[in-house]
This record gives sequence, structure tokens and C-alpha cells, in this order.
Amino acid sequence: MKIITRFGPMDVDADDELYFPSGLVGLEACRRWVVLADRHSEALAWLQSVDRPEIALGVTSPRRFVPGYQIRVARRDLTPLALDEPAAAKVLVIVGQTARGATLNLKAPVIINLQRSLGRQVVANGDLPIRYELGKIVVMGRVGESNHSIEHKGRSHRCLSYPDNAMKAS
Repeated sequence: MKIITRFGPMDVDADDELYFPSGLVGLEACRRWVVLADRHSEALAWLQSVDRPEIALGVTSPRRFVPGYQIRVARRDLTPLALDEPAAAKVLVIVGQTARGATLNLKAPVIINLQRSLGRQVVANGDLPIRYELGKIVVMGRVGESNHSIEHKGRSHRCLSYPDNAMKAS
């Protein structure tokens, strides 16, 4: 299917569309999303709204930058995802930008059930930062035509696949 994105028109497989019944925090009306990979950096992808083409959020695997990252989420918060088991969930975090560099929202990750194409942003229990500072991030160009790199603790990262499970239901 053809969609209009922040990066221009794109063809995406209709099966790649994710439905977020409650939208995202602050974007409750945006319920249909796709994850757009970047050809040059696998450390960063874009969660692109199908409902509002101007909205695309940088996302990444939290464990890429915080290897011991785990969240605790109430089971009732996972019910809309229709997960057969919490271990089947995929976890992404939203990348932000401050004057000092890139940040990760570890407190409110995006949880995805790929088998059912359902997603939900949850607020994790416990003391996790909303702005976990990564440091320098360089983002230029457009999806498929950009040069992305993320540096954290002196290392350049270039890997995003759907991450290992980082979630525990409580």
C-alpha cells in the first residue's frame, strides 16, 4: 500500500501496519503505524504514523544501549495486546533529542505483538528515566537516503532488529 510519510510517499506492505488501539502518549488519535527501517543505520528506525504523515518518531532497541534494561508492567496494561505470553512481546523505546544529545525514553516503552500487529505504549513500574542520555547522535537526510549513527560511550551503534524481550509482567 502507498502511504504518505514525513519522508515522502512510500510503498509498504499492508501486513506491516501496526494498530495501537490507544495511540501513543500525546498522540492518542494516531492509531495506525509502520516501522520504517533505515538503509544506513540499523540502530535507528522510524515509527511512522499512517494517520498523520508529518509524525515519525525515532525508535531503537533499548538493550542496544542499556544491556540490562528490563521493565515491569502490570498484566492489565498488556491485555489489549492479546499476547499469548509476555515473552512474545517486542520492546522499542522512543529516541529524543536535547541540547546535550540523544535520549531514550526508558520509562514509557512501546510494546509490540508482531503476530497480531498490535502495539501499545506503556508506563513501566519502577524508577526508570524518561530521558536516559546517550550523547551524540547524527541524523541527516531521509529514510533510505540518510546517514545515521549513534555514539554511546565512545562506540558507534548500527543494529536494530526487533529486540530480545526486556519485559516482565507483574
